[in-house]
Amino acid sequence: MDLNEKYRQLEEFNAKAELGGGKDRIEKQHAVGKKTARERVLQFLDPGTFTEIDKLMTHRNYDFGMEAQKVLGDGLISGYGKVNGRLVYVFAQDFTVFGGSLSRANADKIVKIQELALKMGAPVIGLNDCGYSKIF
Repeated sequence: MDLNEKYRQLEEFNAKAELGGGKDRIEKQHAVGKKTARERVLQFLDPGTFTEIDKLMTHRNYDFGMEAQKVLGDGLISGYGKVNGRLVYVFAQDFTVFGGSLSRANADKIVKIQELALKMGAPVIGLNDCGYSKIF
């Protein structure tokens, strides 16, 4: 596989990760007046400032046939950006993926965000369907 093919594959993975649980589930969220996790994060942060972390992570569960149900990002959007010019770290559970349930991979992503925020002296914001909550 040459370098161009690797870049093309990475672009495909990124596009797939951005769809979360897929177009049908996104439309279902919109039909009940809710935004996706990615939409909530992008709306909350200053435009163009979001940097996603662990976008391609998947769960490591092999029980109950879960090895066949891997979704890139594993249902949690996490990263950092700015609000009114100030650095913040954010995460949001994606209800289009496994109903927004928390996996070990999700928990690892949240802990990583918290540790990075602590090092940078920035707050962590958890965004949900009802608003947001400051973690620390």
